[in-house]
Amino acid sequence: MATKQAPSAQPTGKHVIGPDGRRLTVADLPSADTRRWVVRRKAEVVAAVRGGLLSLDEACSRYALSSDEILSWQDGIDRFGLAGLRTTRSQFYYAPAQRRLTTCR
Repeated sequence: MATKQAPSAQPTGKHVIGPDGRRLTVADLPSADTRRWVVRRKAEVVAAVRGGLLSLDEACSRYALSSDEILSWQDGIDRFGLAGLRTTRSQFYYAPAQRRLTTCR
C-alpha cells in the first residue's frame, strides 16, 4: 500500500543556494544594471553560475562583464573564501610578491 506524501512547501522554480545559505533564484540576482560590485553581489553571481542558474555566457552578457572577471571571482572564493572578493584586498591576496612597500613622507 503506497502512502501519499504531503505536497512540498518548497518553491518548485529553479534555485541554487546563495552565499548566505538561502535559496537564490534568477529574480534574487543583482540587477542587470549593477555597477557597484560588493562582495555579496559577486558571490551571488558566482553561486548562480556554479549552480547552473545562469551560464557563464549569460552572466557575462547580463552584467556586461568579461568571463575573466567572473572566473577571477570564482578563484577568489576558492582560494580565500568571501574575503577573496574584496577589491581592496585583491592585490594583497593575488600578488604579494609583486607588492611594493612604500613609506609615507
